[in-house]
Amino acid sequence: MQPLVFHNGRVLTERGFEPEVCVVVEDGHIVAVLHGDPPGGGIRIDLEGGYLAPGFIDIQVNGGGGVLFNNAPSVEGIAAIARAHRRFGTTGLLPTLISDETEVMRCAVAAVRAAIAQGVPGVLGIHLEGPYLAPARKGTHDAARFRVPDADDITLATALDDGVTLITLAPERVPTESIRALVARGAIVCAGHTDASYEQMCAGFAAGIRGVTHLYNAMSPLTGRAPGAVGAALDDADCWCGIIVDGVHVHPASLRIALKAKPRGKVLLVTDAMPMVGAASPAFTLYGQTITAQDGVVRNAAGALAGSALDMASAVRNAVRLLDLTLEEACRMAAEYPAEFLGLGHSHGRIAPGYRADLVWLDADAQVRATWIAGRAEP
Repeated sequence: MQPLVFHNGRVLTERGFEPEVCVVVEDGHIVAVLHGDPPGGGIRIDLEGGYLAPGFIDIQVNGGGGVLFNNAPSVEGIAAIARAHRRFGTTGLLPTLISDETEVMRCAVAAVRAAIAQGVPGVLGIHLEGPYLAPARKGTHDAARFRVPDADDITLATALDDGVTLITLAPERVPTESIRALVARGAIVCAGHTDASYEQMCAGFAAGIRGVTHLYNAMSPLTGRAPGAVGAALDDADCWCGIIVDGVHVHPASLRIALKAKPRGKVLLVTDAMPMVGAASPAFTLYGQTITAQDGVVRNAAGALAGSALDMASAVRNAVRLLDLTLEEACRMAAEYPAEFLGLGHSHGRIAPGYRADLVWLDADAQVRATWIAGRAEP
């Protein structure tokens, strides 16, 4: 393949969005980031004055394109989800399985393993959101499927042998030795859907918990005498925090407070997306129950929030609009910081020589014009 030469845009480098910079891509990787006129040869891609950013990485994607991962734990289901989110700038994701039975979990892990082996674009691993959660903070999860992991569960949950495994659990429900075992077997562990006390969260961090899943949502709140899971996450400088910036899940002021409390780089954007992203239908089925999006808000029959209809490009724009962030910082929260969290900061999430050419072209309004995964444009 001929080299790709991106030019006439503003490129997100370590110094921010820089004009008069061109990016050269060969064999799926960035080989040069040059100031001044583009070199001769290759296939030139005119960015028309827009922005070139690292492709977005979403660590919590339940569905998209009309497909829910729980209902279609297959290579075809994963590919459909990834295609739907790619339209919105996501070039890397973790298909996310909501709490389910052991056999569904086994199928999901096998499907992600096969998807990675077959080179399905954008699949970085798997996120198992449960079933080791707290009934008091179940959200739309089915508490009847919750359990405490035994040795077989730990083996199954960490069975993916190529790619990232992220596990969300409630630390007060899972013994610290089990958390340590999951981490020792290579999993990244987050706290979520938890009613843990501050002290229980701190014990979880000591056992290897790296972050929290959708900060503020489905977790014990911060109060004056009981800091809870939220307080523990904000107090611990090493804790990573995923946030859903849709104007519904969390009040923007609460998110702005979190950004002030956390070190820069420890807060990352997630969508918690459901099947309606990239699909015509606003409804889908979970646990035999119809879930519907109305005015962009996804709820189950009882009225509880049930994931989101958010895409990552919208999350970036919302972060600028609601959180008073620059587009540069919002893009880093959608790409660089998630890559670091997943342990992929050496290969993903930046525009620099040696990095994978996972890229998104945004126009002046931060709408997605095109994406490239390993230097290949969307078909």
